[in-house]
Amino acid sequence: MAEVKVEIGGRTFEVACRAGEEHFLKSAAAMLNNEAAALNDALGRMPETRMLLMAGLMLADKTASLEDQLKQLPESDAGDIALAKRAKRAENQLAQAQAALAEANARVAEAEATNAKVTKQVEMVQETRKAAILAMGRMVKKVEDAAAALK
Repeated sequence: MAEVKVEIGGRTFEVACRAGEEHFLKSAAAMLNNEAAALNDALGRMPETRMLLMAGLMLADKTASLEDQLKQLPESDAGDIALAKRAKRAENQLAQAQAALAEANARVAEAEATNAKVTKQVEMVQETRKAAILAMGRMVKKVEDAAAALK
């Protein structure tokens, strides 16, 4: 869940929403704020609950009016509008998917860089191990030669 601070009617509210939907919440809050500002201009300051109720009712009235207009459109126009809305949603989903892909690509690049460093370190350890084994073999040979000379 994402927490978003919005301002409506000169008051700040902290609202939770799903991750990735912050811009929708901010857009809705901006519409509500515009209605609250119109109310404050027309009627002056009023209690928070009344201001929010009135602003919400004004938005609901506009929405109902737009729905009525949409119902009166010929089916082809309504279909075009619905198609445009679906296209806009698809564009938003595509933008979110592209952002997620970019983040995943960044993580893959980071993992590849880390993997390259680890591989290099493993190679260095293996080379050091080989050198140590060779040095130990030479020391064992010297000890064996010294022991043979003492007999």
